Amino acid sequence: MASEEDYTPAVEDDKLAERLAAISEDEAEARAAALRAGLEDYDLDDEDAALLSLQDDDDFETPFVPAPPALAIVGRPNVGKSTLVNRIIRSREAVVEDVPGVTRDRVSYDAEWNGKDFTLVDTGGWEADAKGIHKRVAEQAEIAVDEADAVIFVLDGLVGATAVDEAVVKMLRRKKKPVLLAANKIDSSAQMSEVYPLWNLGLGEPFPISALHGTGTGDLLDAAMKALPETAQHGGLIPLGGPRRVALVGRPNVGKSSLLNKLAGSERVVVDNVAGTTRDPVDEFIELGGEQWRFVDTAGIRRRQHMASGSEYYAMLRTQRALDKAEVAVVLLAVDEPVSEQDVRIIQMAVDSGRALVLAYNKWDLLDEERRYYLEREIERDLGHVAWAPRVNVSAKTGWHKDKLAPALTTSLTNWEQRISTGRLNAFLGELVAAHPHPVRGGKQPRILFATQPASRPPKFVLFTTGFLDPGYRRFITRRLRETFDFTGTPIEVQMRVREKRKRRK
Repeated sequence: MASEEDYTPAVEDDKLAERLAAISEDEAEARAAALRAGLEDYDLDDEDAALLSLQDDDDFETPFVPAPPALAIVGRPNVGKSTLVNRIIRSREAVVEDVPGVTRDRVSYDAEWNGKDFTLVDTGGWEADAKGIHKRVAEQAEIAVDEADAVIFVLDGLVGATAVDEAVVKMLRRKKKPVLLAANKIDSSAQMSEVYPLWNLGLGEPFPISALHGTGTGDLLDAAMKALPETAQHGGLIPLGGPRRVALVGRPNVGKSSLLNKLAGSERVVVDNVAGTTRDPVDEFIELGGEQWRFVDTAGIRRRQHMASGSEYYAMLRTQRALDKAEVAVVLLAVDEPVSEQDVRIIQMAVDSGRALVLAYNKWDLLDEERRYYLEREIERDLGHVAWAPRVNVSAKTGWHKDKLAPALTTSLTNWEQRISTGRLNAFLGELVAAHPHPVRGGKQPRILFATQPASRPPKFVLFTTGFLDPGYRRFITRRLRETFDFTGTPIEVQMRVREKRKRRK
């Protein structure tokens, strides 16, 4: 029976790196080739053959391209802006609920129409005399217009232009941006008579559309593409394939939006003391450490999925989607509260998603000596399984140590993409197993025949063996891989393929 305990070497060996360094690349490749040839004596399937045919990848430079133009969607609350966004991006990504004010922040999506790429910006409802959080929502919509290259102004075609709509028109005139007027909820030609009075707004021809059914949206987008320039006036240059994508995650009210605002150098995201203010993921291009990053500020993950409802439920699902789309996760934890089950679960979500990882401890400026003592023990007890993740102590409120974030992100991403050559990997395992062989179980001692790294992002290793390796011994190999090759900031996966010797025909 395999032991669940960690494998502990009888004698600690601190000379492994030294012995490995003494092996030349040519010698390492020759050893690996001999081990690979030895596999021909074992029963291998088609998947094995595909794995073994992979070559060590070469690095390449990422070219830069101009950012695509931005098209903002604005209007008063509950006129169907997010429904139109979903229609344009052909996905149910924007939060839609039959109550006003579901979208609060400005939210960016990658979009395409007739071969032209652009960034679509959804905004919260604009109200001229808004108070409290609604005032900040209106401010976000106005900033979105400032940074857009063209604007679609959506109003309810069946209601007509209200006093709030006319206030939006005045704001748009001040901005001097190309504006397309969309009269939404027009589902039939019989309703066209409701559209004609909208000419009086002075924004040109109104486009009758039904965001829900898609009627008229093609004509609207054709006109929008003519109004958009080829590249964004505010976007600058981005790496081909986009800047590195960072998912900012954590439980509600730990300061994710405040940190994003501090990094962006502006009041970019609606911040309110009510937990769960952020519902949509909000993309922001941020200059950090001399490099551009694409941050996604995500909705706080609720305690249990069944406790969330409506827009909160869908926002939580999109938090997982943000992780899936990201390359690196920054998990924010509040140091003035004990490390919670939620914190551990969110970190595990990031690890299970296979993302590079950085742990950011917020509100560090509020920490006294007694709390620091207990925090360190909580981290050791509850987060020991991610001791490999870089740790950054920050204050989202003051911006203290925000400059430490970029090096941590870079370290995690570099190691997340790291590939160990087949020769070097097998040389490492040869030296490790020679010094610390697998324990004998039931009179048998499994051997490692050959190893390869078929993937990075995150790094995955496959070991061809003659028998099952104890879980404790696999963890020992994983730990020594980390120490030897520095996989700080990335999960790594070690898989086994147990293969039997081919029976010789008589």
